[in-house]
Amino acid sequence: MVPSHAPVDPAPRASAWPEEWRGLVDDAAIFPPGDAPLHDATAAHTEHRGEWWADLVGTFVLRDTDLPLVRGFGAPLSVVVTGGAGQLAGPLGLATRLGLQVAAVEIAVRDVDDPVGNVRRIDAALRAAEVDVPLFIELSGPATASWLTAADEVAACGHRLKLRLGNLDHDLVPDAATVAAWIDAALDRETRFKATAGLHRAVRHDPEGGGAHGFLNVLAATRTLWDGGSVDDATAQLEQRDGAALSAGLADGGVAAARRWFTSFGSCSVTEPLDDLIALGLVEDHA
Repeated sequence: MVPSHAPVDPAPRASAWPEEWRGLVDDAAIFPPGDAPLHDATAAHTEHRGEWWADLVGTFVLRDTDLPLVRGFGAPLSVVVTGGAGQLAGPLGLATRLGLQVAAVEIAVRDVDDPVGNVRRIDAALRAAEVDVPLFIELSGPATASWLTAADEVAACGHRLKLRLGNLDHDLVPDAATVAAWIDAALDRETRFKATAGLHRAVRHDPEGGGAHGFLNVLAATRTLWDGGSVDDATAQLEQRDGAALSAGLADGGVAAARRWFTSFGSCSVTEPLDDLIALGLVEDHA
């Protein structure tokens, strides 16, 4: 069992960290491909919150089954529900009893034959749990009519979308056109979204075995669509591999505009995004 943790200082050592980059990276160190042991990951997260770049990091992401092992951990948590709607209330009630700070809940739609009904059941379960936190709902597959109808329901319930942009199997990584369509659907419904998997680097790149999206690309595509650009325009932004061009396109308030909708992304590394932001000159190194 992971030992109890001393509370994390909610106001870590401050720096001149730019407002538009705050809380961009949710610390998902325990998830693939990092797979850090839970105790090591929570200890590292506590250290991160004392760094000059602490404001880059948002929540600590863990599974609902991990909650009993982090009693006393004081950092904000994003809780990933490992089951369906019926498994939502129990872990959230446990988190309350343990005094843990749940900042967000993430859950995937599992009923592919009735995604709208599944979204409604998830919404009802959260309301029954009487926990007032942002809920991110993951819809799988391309933006088909069924997907879009489920996204309508997510928006109608006042929840948010979770977009899975990576996969250990590179053949399952969604292509740029699919991601652009997802983002367009979210913005069309004025629905905030977070991303998960594969976004630890700023710029689209080609690791061995296949392509990987970059978080700057997603920001640029979001801004393009919000400014009235087409899905094809956003697709081109997602396929861009020139970090300087992406950075230039996000000047003049572009990052802040995009982050109104693209709230954060989960990453098994919080230092790789930091290194890329520094290398591209988007934040100043205060080390």
